Amino acid sequence: MGKVKTILLHRSAYADNDLEAEALRSYLKEKGVLVVNLMSSPGAGKTTTLTKLINKLKTTLRVGVMEADIDSDVDAIKIAEKTGVKSIQLHTGGMCHLDAGMTKTGLDEIDISDLDIVFLENVGNLVCPAEFDTGASLDVMILSIPEGDDKPLKYPLVFEKSDLVIINKMDALKYFNFDLSKCQKYIKMRNEHATIIPISAKTEDGIDLVANYFIKKVQQHKER
Repeated sequence: MGKVKTILLHRSAYADNDLEAEALRSYLKEKGVLVVNLMSSPGAGKTTTLTKLINKLKTTLRVGVMEADIDSDVDAIKIAEKTGVKSIQLHTGGMCHLDAGMTKTGLDEIDISDLDIVFLENVGNLVCPAEFDTGASLDVMILSIPEGDDKPLKYPLVFEKSDLVIINKMDALKYFNFDLSKCQKYIKMRNEHATIIPISAKTEDGIDLVANYFIKKVQQHKER
């Protein structure tokens, strides 16, 4: 029996999604719309932070929101009622993340023709959302004080890919054994280029800094 030559093909399981994500980014660049992928654990304060942030941004930017959950439309309704901006709900059908195809479907539905920035609130999870490219141009992570300062060590990927890390619930810092400087050090260990902004969505401390960050990013996105 003759020898059989074995060829190992190393192809990313995410290759098709990665190609779709790159195509979506190019499309959004042409349209001048910045899409932000917002990730966090459940309860970290994504929706509250987003609500406070949008109310700062909407006087300067045209904002849209896509809320992703396994079920329910609670967050989309909350955003629409408290901010007045366009908001739609995306149901993932049991999946713990969004991918580029889901993002494109949502963008087609929300109609980006009159928007400058779209926030994509991903499913609450520190693992799956970080593994799939949504086609967004910015990845943002919210870490809350009650979760602990060691999360960058335990969930490296989400911190490695985040352009901005928001540390929320600073108003609760005195109640938890959370070392802010140590957490910032851990984040930089994972991603030296990440911007870190501590905030309290409850008191709105730091929200202006986050708003200015996004205003600058939208301007840069349109100029490139």
